[in-house]
Amino acid sequence: MAKELWKGNEAIAQAAIRAGCDCFFGYPITPQNEIPEYMSLHMPKLGRVFVQSESEVAAINMVYGAASSGKRAMTSSSSPGVSLKQEGISYLAGAELPAVIVNVMRGGPGLGSIQPSQADYYQATRGGGNGDYRTIVLAPCNIQEAVDLTQEAFDLADCYRNPVVVLADGMIGQMMEPIEWHDIPKRELPPKDWAASGRNGRAHNNFVTSLFIEAQACEEHDLAIQAKYDLIEEREIRWEEKNTQDCQVLLVAYGTPSRIAMSAIEQLAERGVKAGLFRPITLWPFPYAALKKAASQASVQAVLTVEMSLGQMVDDVRLAVEGEKPVYFEGRAGGSIPTLTQIVDAAERALKGGK
Repeated sequence: MAKELWKGNEAIAQAAIRAGCDCFFGYPITPQNEIPEYMSLHMPKLGRVFVQSESEVAAINMVYGAASSGKRAMTSSSSPGVSLKQEGISYLAGAELPAVIVNVMRGGPGLGSIQPSQADYYQATRGGGNGDYRTIVLAPCNIQEAVDLTQEAFDLADCYRNPVVVLADGMIGQMMEPIEWHDIPKRELPPKDWAASGRNGRAHNNFVTSLFIEAQACEEHDLAIQAKYDLIEEREIRWEEKNTQDCQVLLVAYGTPSRIAMSAIEQLAERGVKAGLFRPITLWPFPYAALKKAASQASVQAVLTVEMSLGQMVDDVRLAVEGEKPVYFEGRAGGSIPTLTQIVDAAERALKGGK
């Protein structure tokens, strides 16, 4: 199949359409604006729903309503906009509603910059809303993967009745790359017999809610959701390894920094240093066991986490390594991107004990 040149945001939007997205609700914010722009043009032509809402808060609550009726619903935004959606995302998780949320991250905190960042890692993996809940978090490193993961996100959401976050930094949203459209393996999905879409022959109405007044009832609901999260951790962890066998320094990165880290591995090899890359693809569930195995090799002297933030994923890296090897961090903040030279130098310092 021939490859086509696509811009990241537009490719994500087209991937959602191909995945059967019924409804898109969003509000403009840089650097993800091409997603709602593309959806506004193409969704109505297909007889599907596009609404530019009056705010991000309205958009996520529209997603809640559409998902409640059994429709495949999606929203997209960038960092401050996703912050405004957190209450609604918590409601979605609490009501066990499937939805896809795309966050094309920019610099922060606050309004920050419009340049690419990864400083929403905590927000995505720890949950910015209230209560005990999780979202599946998928982190593409290129446009092809963004397309594939976006299409699969809808099936993941329906399979587990849970929000799924596609977490891409602004570079992936704005850059252009050749991609190939291909069929994504489909899952056998449970019927949406829980949806509030009419009685459909039942003697009762379906009710969708996250409200449980009694503490015991709420706890029982939370425990049932936790059992689902445990199942997701068993089935859905994903990662990629490059040159990790017998490496001296293990680089850990996702998204755009992982691409720069691959070039750093080649440059380090020219300097006589064996370096490998461990790239989490699911940020939640995080591949703790796989990373621990890679870092526990006798050859590994240091682990270096590279991020476009001041250090967030590094906490999960430390949890995975469990103190067996020293973990160092190298990052840039506010929309700046780590350079190849910066990563190579940081790796060499890590092998010298960080000096």
